Amino acid sequence: MRLGVAGPVGTGKSSLIATLCRALSGELRLGVITNDIYTDEDARFLKSAGVLDPERIRPVETGACPHTAIRDDVTANLLAVEDMEADFGPLDLVVIESGGDNLTATFSPALVDAQLFVLDVAGGGDVVRKGGPGIARADLLVINKTDLGEHVGVDVERMTREGREARGGSPVIALSRHDEASVRSLTGWVRDTLARYRTGEHTPVDPGPMAPHFHPDPHGEEAHPHNHAHGQEPEHAGQPT
Repeated sequence: MRLGVAGPVGTGKSSLIATLCRALSGELRLGVITNDIYTDEDARFLKSAGVLDPERIRPVETGACPHTAIRDDVTANLLAVEDMEADFGPLDLVVIESGGDNLTATFSPALVDAQLFVLDVAGGGDVVRKGGPGIARADLLVINKTDLGEHVGVDVERMTREGREARGGSPVIALSRHDEASVRSLTGWVRDTLARYRTGEHTPVDPGPMAPHFHPDPHGEEAHPHNHAHGQEPEHAGQPT
């Protein structure tokens, strides 16, 4: 299974991945792919943390805005995953870290089977109310660094509650790497998702909304906008063009 980890700069994506690797490397065959624009800094951080064999942590330099390599053209990441699987496979889980991006960054379902979106309390308690496809529709929202809440004046319980409201009840985990109970919640979610993936019960979902676009009317009438989801037939499907 390929698991995407996205979120703004500084929310603790790399630290979260390190926490996952420490907790799961004894039971799962893991690999990690990191994305940075011009550096391999995140990969070097994870290698220095000693959470996996360094060869199982490989960087992709996107050369452009991070979302381009996780959503627009995922070729570089897919090739990196294939190379790692060729060297170490079969693997149970490959974690793909996005470079730090904004609230609209999401992975293409062509690249990952499940994705989590990371916010941190130091970014402000109101961030969850700002919405965006990652916050609203990723498989899991992680509110990270909860141990900092008291130092930055953020009500963590309220932020978590508002995250659940923004997601219509979909999973939210309030996480601190220093809190073993929250780490168990995160690893439990990963195990459950992997189990459902293996049995075919988990289906990758694209959390990003389709951009408004136009279909020309075949009868010469004025074109009109649509927002139908991927995989749905447009209104004029099957009619002559």
